[in-house]
Formats: sequence, structure tokens, C-alpha cells
Amino acid sequence: MNEQQNRATWQNSAVTVIGLGPMGQAMTRALLAAGHRVTVWNRTAGRADGVVADGATLAPAPGAAVEASDLVILSLTDYQAMYDILGTATESLAGRTLVNLSSDTPDRTREAAAWATGHGAAFLTGGVMVPAPMVGTEAAYVFYSGGDEVMARHRETLALLGTPKYLGADPGLAQMMYQAQLAVFLTTLSGLMHATAMLGTAGMKAGEALPELLFFTDSIGAVLRAGEEHPGAALDAGEHPGDLSTVTMMGATSDHIVETSTSLGLDLALPLAVQSHYQRVIEKGHGSDNWTRIIDSIREPRR
Repeated sequence: MNEQQNRATWQNSAVTVIGLGPMGQAMTRALLAAGHRVTVWNRTAGRADGVVADGATLAPAPGAAVEASDLVILSLTDYQAMYDILGTATESLAGRTLVNLSSDTPDRTREAAAWATGHGAAFLTGGVMVPAPMVGTEAAYVFYSGGDEVMARHRETLALLGTPKYLGADPGLAQMMYQAQLAVFLTTLSGLMHATAMLGTAGMKAGEALPELLFFTDSIGAVLRAGEEHPGAALDAGEHPGDLSTVTMMGATSDHIVETSTSLGLDLALPLAVQSHYQRVIEKGHGSDNWTRIIDSIREPRR
């Protein structure tokens, strides 16, 4: 193999990771374990000590970190951090691929894609859907969007972080899916804590309550996937057949949750929000429809 081929092989195996919180460190270790040469940079240099001990190279500055690899993965607090860090290194971006796995809004990711391509870089946005300890495992998966050729070129390397789920060319779509998934996640966590607090007022310890609540949580997906209960196709068709769980029935349940929470002196923000979804649909005469009709309340919020 000649010197030019050697350089090409090295460059293809080189990856830069910028941002060394728990997620960035986990990504770095997954890439190192697969044999990649990994260059890292972090605003607090001391956070690199562990991954450097594992074999990564600490770059002295953002520009040097970008120039070390064709593929640059960003794991930061938000997209503003990308501008703050790379704003002084834009001359190094041409010809590189930026993969921003930070959390922000879909609109900001689209703006970032335009910024990156304006400086000659290819751009993918993504959302990692597992906590840091699961990065690189079979359970890990990551949503991506951006240019399909860019995705194809780096799919093998990115698969080391988790199974890539490519959503299409719109750079905002992966972030939209990420936020949608977290909307379910965070709402569920709040619901679990609200339920645990309810049971706690009756003297039940969290250690007793949570196993029962988690068993119920796990069953929700199975119920929604079962036979005719799966709501996806009906939602797409704008249909809400009220054969089983009607708006009126579920709305009455939400009323009872609000009443119980009020009597127990608990915070009402979550139960009132849920109750309002059902109340507004009932007010519009759709009480006999399936509970999925509440999507109308969400699509058309009260002004």
C-alpha cells in the first residue's frame, strides 16, 4: 500500500468527537473499541482524561480537532454550543461531515445545516435514543436525517454508536422524532411520579408502588399494538371509532384523577392538562368518539 493509500485509510478510520459529557465519552469509547483513531476536544479539558487514557487524542483547539478527521461528531448541550465552539474554526470545516447529536429544536437544526453547508461541510442531525451506558450496545438506536449520500458514506461508523434509523433528507426531521420520543418519555416520567406521590399519601412506599406502576406502563404498548386497538391507521384516516375507550369514558377518568389529586393536596398541572384535552373534545360534541380524538385538542390549542 503506497503512502497516499495509507493516508486515505487512516483518514477514513479517524473520527473526531467534540463534547465529552457522559454521552460524548460513551461514543468515544465505542469508536475506540472498534479500532478507530479518535480525536477529542472539550471546553473543560480535564473531562478528556479518561478517554485519553483509553487511547483517544486530545486536540489543542477546535480547529485542530476538526482537521484531524473527515467525520466530526458533536455531543453538546444545544446547537448554540456548536456555533460557540466552531465559530472560530469555520475555515477548517470544508470537506468535513458534521454529525450533530445534540438536542435542540427542528428549526435550529435546519438553520445549523444551512450554516454548515455554507462553510463547505456536509451535515447530519441525529438523536440518540438511549442513555450513555447503552451507547454501542445492541439496544442502542439513533435517528438521523440529512443527505442520503452522507448517511450512506458514514453509516458503518455511526452504527457503532447504535442502530442508525434514517428518516430522510430534511435535517429537522431527526430532531423532530427525538423531541417526539422525549415528549412521551418525559410525560411518562411525570405520570409515574404523580402516581407514586398519590400512593404515597396512603402510606405505600415507592419501592412497593413503582413495580406495579411500571408493569402497567409496560403493558400500554402491547394494548395499543393489539389488533383493532392499534390507533395509527385510524388516525391517519381521520377516524376515531368509539367502540371501546371513548372520550367520555376517558374524560370521566381524568376528572376523577383531578378530584383525587386535589383532595390529596398534590400538584395539579399534569392532571389538569390531561383533563383539558378531553373536556374540549367533549365540548365540540365528540364524546362518543375514541380517545384518540384528543389529538384535535393538541393540534388546536386553546388560545
